[in-house]
Amino acid sequence: MSRVPGWLGRLGAGLTEMSERWNERRAEAERERDETESGTSSDEYVPPPPDYAPDVPARPDPALAVPWGVRVAAEAGWRLLVLAGTLWVLMRIISAVQLVVLAFVSALLITAILQPTVARLRRLGVPRGPATALTAILGFVVMGLIGWFVTWQVMENIDDLSGQIQDGIDELRNWLLNSPFHVTDKQINEIAKNLREAVGANTDQITSAGLEGVTVVVESLTGILLAVFSTLFLLYDGKRIWEWTLKLVPAAARPGVAGAGPAAWRTLTAYVRGTVIVALIDAIFIGLGIYFLDVPMAVPLAVFIFLFAFIPLVGAVVSGALAVVVALVTQGVFTAVMTLVVVLAVQQIEGHILQPFILGRAVRVHPLAVVLSVACGGMVAGIGGAVVAVPLVAVTNTVAGYLRAYSRKSALRHSIRPQGATAVGAVDQSGTSEVPSE
Repeated sequence: MSRVPGWLGRLGAGLTEMSERWNERRAEAERERDETESGTSSDEYVPPPPDYAPDVPARPDPALAVPWGVRVAAEAGWRLLVLAGTLWVLMRIISAVQLVVLAFVSALLITAILQPTVARLRRLGVPRGPATALTAILGFVVMGLIGWFVTWQVMENIDDLSGQIQDGIDELRNWLLNSPFHVTDKQINEIAKNLREAVGANTDQITSAGLEGVTVVVESLTGILLAVFSTLFLLYDGKRIWEWTLKLVPAAARPGVAGAGPAAWRTLTAYVRGTVIVALIDAIFIGLGIYFLDVPMAVPLAVFIFLFAFIPLVGAVVSGALAVVVALVTQGVFTAVMTLVVVLAVQQIEGHILQPFILGRAVRVHPLAVVLSVACGGMVAGIGGAVVAVPLVAVTNTVAGYLRAYSRKSALRHSIRPQGATAVGAVDQSGTSEVPSE
């Protein structure tokens, strides 16, 4: 009987010890599970905050913390930087091949003048090759004759003009001596001496400019040959060249570009035809005016007025000023004033009647856009850039308007059509169905 209580005591002590070990293991397992869920190790364990601790709001997303206006400005800014970089690279490429670009653009302008003649001959039954050759030969012969005529007239009248200029300078000197500005003969001689010294000091630069003139002549001949060959190919195979160009456009944008191309060509053709007609009218009437005023070299000046008319606004001012200066130094102040009156009258009629009537709304460009485009074209590519700047702006305006209308029409075509009572309500409200036709 004495052994039973001792055995029971040892059994109870063992069970107690096992229970304590089990509790310790369970507590350790729970602690490891909490550490795993919280992502901290036992050394970095942070006890949870007490219940009485205040709540701390979480920090917002940095993108949401930026004001909406700043985010929009940043989005627009980097896109503008990309566009500016693209334009800069494009201008660098154009500057590197400026001669080729100007020759091709000149060929496009000449083609816009000659292509209707080729189309008319084709309608009369003439084959494409002979029609192209006949039109090109006739067009280039006419342009060559105009250049030869201007050169011949200048060479024929250059001696008389130089003598008349010298007489005009003497008359201007006498007028200055007798004018209320109190100009003395010594001051006039000082001005003439300074001009001679300036010419003598820059003799080397003038000589180098003359040597560079040889390079300019060679480049001009190269550009003329490129323009002639490009014009021939555009007249003969322009449609297939355009179809090949469309293959380079992504398929998604091809339908819009295919429609914008003919619209751009119509705009360019209308611009070139209208400019030629307006320039011809200016040259004829201003030439007749200065001819009856006995201004020397009236015919060459009329041809210069015709050529400068292809530079909008600026060309008219330059050619008119040239005619007035020639009249001033050769015929005096009264003839110069009358020449200015003739030039201004013809240009006012041209600007307010001829251009709106002949050019119409197809190539209407705001005068500010004309001035800025001519200035930019002149800074980039000289006279050639000033000539092609306005037609480029007109064509770009036409293409942008067509693509905008095409995208709007495509969006309406692919929009969800109203069904049932909605369609009936749309008809009742507007009187016509708003559903676009397929």
